[in-house]
Amino acid sequence: MRSAPRRGGSPKAASPAPLRDGEMLAALDLGSNSFHMVVAQMVLGQLRVVDRLRESVRMAEGLDGFGGLAPEVRDRALACLSRFGQRVADIPPHRIRAVATNTVRALRAPEAFLVPAEAALGHAIDVISGREEARLVYLGVAHAQPLQEGQLRLVIDIGGGSTECIIGSGLEAIERESLQVGCVASTRRFFANGKLSRKRWKEALTEVTAEFQQFAATYRNLGWDEAVGSSGTNKAIGEICAAMKLTKGAITAEALPQLRDRLLQAERIEDIDLPGLSAERRPIIAGGVLVLEAVFAALGIARMQVSKAALREGVLHDMLGRGGADDPRDVSVAALMQRYGIDAAQARRVETTALQLFDQVAKAWKLDPGDRRMLSRAARLHEIGLAIAHSGYHVHGAYILENSDIAGFSQQGQRFLAALVRTHRRGIAKSAFEMIPDRLLANARHCAALLRLAVLLHRSHDNQAMPEPLLRTEGERLTLALDKRWLQARPLLRADLEGEPEDMLGLGVQLRLEGNGVRDSS
Repeated sequence: MRSAPRRGGSPKAASPAPLRDGEMLAALDLGSNSFHMVVAQMVLGQLRVVDRLRESVRMAEGLDGFGGLAPEVRDRALACLSRFGQRVADIPPHRIRAVATNTVRALRAPEAFLVPAEAALGHAIDVISGREEARLVYLGVAHAQPLQEGQLRLVIDIGGGSTECIIGSGLEAIERESLQVGCVASTRRFFANGKLSRKRWKEALTEVTAEFQQFAATYRNLGWDEAVGSSGTNKAIGEICAAMKLTKGAITAEALPQLRDRLLQAERIEDIDLPGLSAERRPIIAGGVLVLEAVFAALGIARMQVSKAALREGVLHDMLGRGGADDPRDVSVAALMQRYGIDAAQARRVETTALQLFDQVAKAWKLDPGDRRMLSRAARLHEIGLAIAHSGYHVHGAYILENSDIAGFSQQGQRFLAALVRTHRRGIAKSAFEMIPDRLLANARHCAALLRLAVLLHRSHDNQAMPEPLLRTEGERLTLALDKRWLQARPLLRADLEGEPEDMLGLGVQLRLEGNGVRDSS
């Protein structure tokens, strides 16, 4: 029998080896305006950026009103990803993370883009929520420009399709908001015909400012010691302000109206003439200035510095903690357990057994350490739905996990968790795995089978020691053997086990109970 985990603790999923000196990391940001990649090397315990790539793809331009993506924009994105893929071909896959933001979130059928995109890049792409994007943006800025202890910082990130507003202290984001207003989206929305006018600008400004008013009072009451803008739009506006001799690179409440007045001297977008403005950014600068003027007005910002760091730097630093003791996903799981009053002792029992089963079949089923960690988290959270109702609590739990903002998780990761929780008891709903990407589907079904068995074996919720179950697999056939005397003392469990093979077929798994589930303990 394997040794039990420390009392009060949880069995630890295998962590990736720490990054050693000389090893490389890569982070990719598939933004709504530009795709970015940053490659860094560990040097004397610190990350040192060795390469940056940026291409203007303007994904948001290709969105139609029905969640579709224009073929020419799709092709442009895939070509860019193919080039990026060549740059990271020699970096180990577990040292690469690619994240997609607002435009991919807005697609009606994201997989129709993600499947060829992942093939072009040669790597998985995580779709992240707006609030997770905000957390990562803040992390990137915080690492690049450390704050004094106890100070608060406001970070504004204007992307192509969305704008993130964060207040944080140290490396922690305290407040996170993401709004569907960005430089590309706002230019298309308010100046679709290319015409500019003061009347139209005033109307648009009122509308966008109202978006920020939803949380303005909260942010003003909390306050901040400094404001920082990140990403290309803020950088471009800062450079324009400097070129107009309005500021020395920062952006101020006094400078913005002057910049806007100069911009509106043009009657059409293609005629905008601002010093320091690149031809590439000219088609989208109007929407960017509009959004920034709105957020300055709503939050009462007087002065904002500009940071070179943004989402991709945040992804880089986040990768260093993933899989280790400071994994933000495990922090989030612990917070959910506390918030929803999950029985921690039962969660540990189920987790221990689930991981024991995992280790016995992982090689045969080609499950990896990432799957082990997801099974571990699902085991800790499988009873989360009890906070709503006992009846159908697995359904309630899946809904919570799929629809909550959970720091550290991609949308695919949350759906993976939700599918395991949804299928850990009762019959297997046909819809349970429909949102899981094809590349994750087989492993998700296999992890679900292991969680079902672990939950079933601990249905009594008692703290009595359980002999380790033996599990072996051949293809999609599972054979389970349990200690004979232990099982004979639990007739209810035995009856449940005898009915489980029929339910397990819903996962595509054929369960066999060896000798009706028993084995001699001798």
